[in-house]
Amino acid sequence: MDFFSLKGKTAIVTGGNSGLGLAFSTALAKAGATLFIPSYLMDDGTAQKLIEKQGVTVEIMQIDITETNAPEQIIQTCIKTFNRLDILVNNAGICKQNPVLEFGRNDWDPMIAVNLTAAFELSHEAAKIMVPQKSGKIINICSLFSYLGGQGSSAYAATKHGIAGLTKAYCDELAQYDIQVNGIAPGYYATELTTQTRSNPETNKRVLNHIPANRWGKLQDLMGTVVFLASRASDYVNGHILTVDGGYRVR
Repeated sequence: MDFFSLKGKTAIVTGGNSGLGLAFSTALAKAGATLFIPSYLMDDGTAQKLIEKQGVTVEIMQIDITETNAPEQIIQTCIKTFNRLDILVNNAGICKQNPVLEFGRNDWDPMIAVNLTAAFELSHEAAKIMVPQKSGKIINICSLFSYLGGQGSSAYAATKHGIAGLTKAYCDELAQYDIQVNGIAPGYYATELTTQTRSNPETNKRVLNHIPANRWGKLQDLMGTVVFLASRASDYVNGHILTVDGGYRVR
C-alpha cells in the first residue's frame, strides 16, 4: 500500500477548491500530499478547512490562469512556498453553451484559453521542474466529450479532444524522464453544475438510461482514480485516458 502514499509530495490542482477539483484535492490530501491550489474563485474557507483536516498543508492562490505569465507565476510560487512540485492536475475548466449558429468567438475563445491553452502552459512550466528531477505526474481532466461530439458547445468537445491529444503528446516526450502524463475522463456526476439536469425527470432519465450502473457518479468515485495516477502505483501507466463513467461509453 506504500505505492499509493503521497507523503512528502506536493501537488498543484487548478480550480481545486470547488466541484470535482475539491474531490481531487481532498483525495490527494488524504494520501498525504501537500496542496497548492490556484483558483479564479475563492470560497469562504470551507475548502481549506476540509483539506487541512486531512493533516496536510494547503495554499490557495487567487489567480486567473489565462492571464499572461500566470502559469509561470503559479509554478514558481508553488516552488517558492513548498520547495518542490511532484504532481500537476489540470482540472480548471469552463463550459459555455449556445446553439451552433449562435456559438461564436465570444463563446469559443474563453473556453480555449481556460480548458486548453492554460493546461498546456502549466504543463510546459511544470515540465521545466520535472525533467531535471526526472520524476513527476501530470494529470489532465478530460471528459466523455474527449470521445463524443457535444451539442450546444462545440468548444467544450474541441478542448476536451485537445486535452486528450496533449496528454498523449506530452507522454511521448516526457516518459523518457520518468514522468507520467495521463488523463481522467469523468462521466455524469451529481454536482452543483448538473442540478438542473438531474432535477428534470426527462433529462435525468435520458442520462440514466445510458449508464449501466444506473446512477450518477459520486465525487468519491473519482478519488481513488486520481490517487492512483498521482502515485508510484501508476509508474508504468502513461498516455492513458482513464474513463470513470459507470459504463456510459459501452451503451
